[in-house]
Amino acid sequence: MNAALLSLTPRQFEVEVRRILDAASTGLNNYESQHLEAVQGSDGAYVFDVTARFSALGAAFLVLIECKHQARDVERSDVQILYDKMRSVGAQKAMLFSISGFQSGAIEYATQHHIALIQLQDESTCWIRKSLSVQPILPSGKVVGWLYSGLSVSLVSFDEGRSMREALMTSTTDN
Repeated sequence: MNAALLSLTPRQFEVEVRRILDAASTGLNNYESQHLEAVQGSDGAYVFDVTARFSALGAAFLVLIECKHQARDVERSDVQILYDKMRSVGAQKAMLFSISGFQSGAIEYATQHHIALIQLQDESTCWIRKSLSVQPILPSGKVVGWLYSGLSVSLVSFDEGRSMREALMTSTTDN
C-alpha cells in the first residue's frame, strides 16, 4: 500500500481521482466531472464521489466513480452496491478506485458486470507476475494504477491518460 496516498484524507483522495480523470478526458466531447454529485435514481437519490459525463457516437454517457480510501482490500459487496446504484440511475459505466487491493470476489463480480477496478499506487510500485520468464513492470509516472480486467491486471499510465480514456469509454453492455 502507498503511504503517500494513505496519508490523504478520503476527500483529498476523491479530488485526486477526479483530477486524474479530468486529465485523461482529452478528446471526449462535452466532458464534465463533478465531485459529490447527487444523482436521482429509480429508488432515490445517490451521492457519488465523482461523476463524469461526456458524449460519443451521438449519445450521452454517465460514468459513476466511487473511491475507497481504506487500508483493507475492497470487498465484493462494495462492487455490488455500486452496480445496483448504476442500474438505478441509468448510468452507462461505473468505476471503483482504491488505494488497497481488491478481494477475489470483488474482481469476479466486477468482471461479470463490467465495473472498472483501479488500484492507485505511486511510482515505486512494482507488479511482479508469477512467472520466471516475465520481467517486472516498472511504472514511470508519479501516480499509476492497476486496471483489473478479469484474470489480468494492466498498468495504467496517467501521464498519457489513454488507458483511462479507454476505461471511461467502455460500455457496461460490452461482452
